[in-house]
Amino acid sequence: MKLKQIKLLKRILKYIGWLLSLIIFLVGLLFMLVYFGAFGRLPDKNDLTSIINEEASLVFSADNVLIGKFFAQNRTNIAWDEVPEHLVNALIATEDRRFFSHKGYDAKSYLRVFLKSILIGDRSGGGGSTLTQQLIKNLYGRNESGLFSLPVSKIKEAIVASRMEALYSKEELLLLYLNSVPFGEDVYGVETAAHRFFNKSTNELKVEEAAVLIGMLKANTHFNPRLNPVNSLGRRNLILSLMVKEHFLLAEEADSLQKLPLGLDY
Repeated sequence: MKLKQIKLLKRILKYIGWLLSLIIFLVGLLFMLVYFGAFGRLPDKNDLTSIINEEASLVFSADNVLIGKFFAQNRTNIAWDEVPEHLVNALIATEDRRFFSHKGYDAKSYLRVFLKSILIGDRSGGGGSTLTQQLIKNLYGRNESGLFSLPVSKIKEAIVASRMEALYSKEELLLLYLNSVPFGEDVYGVETAAHRFFNKSTNELKVEEAAVLIGMLKANTHFNPRLNPVNSLGRRNLILSLMVKEHFLLAEEADSLQKLPLGLDY
């Protein structure tokens, strides 16, 4: 290699080093600004330990038949022992396969998003948010912060998710998530969704039915089994394949389940 080329390469590497240092400095500065409340107050321990998912008030007839509801959010909360294992497995396999090992944020997912989604432009890998971060988004929403809205929201969710992981067990976080998540059609929480789409309680859901509901979380309307059954069926079958990949299902089991119809009881 000629001397000129070596000098040029050194100069390029030097500029790249400066650029990376600047990016790290700016990210660190933005993190500190978010942490100390420059973009709005973050929920503290008291806020996070007093979370209540609002429920619908149920109206029963004299012979114990449900005849109506009053609600701001149509939700019925359930307890952990009412959540079937295959529902949790479908959720973990689809949304956050390292859920039980991370502390609220997943550095590997952030690296994947940076390399795959930002540098290469492939958006198929997802947004890098953990289930705990998604829970924060469900509970508190996102505020508009102008040009920095997305990075500020991501940093806020990572900080608060880390705080939540210190206060709740993994099972408690999963239950909060399943009770809070929206399914479209003014339906909140997996129990109300199970009744809406399959006319049964969560603990009665079959594996393929659980996969349908978990599939809706990516896009409530696009994967709604009543409105878009073809999309929903494809998404359900993908989730069953992901459950095989994460060793939650045998390949033969998934193959049989993928041949079944949606089986809605709306």
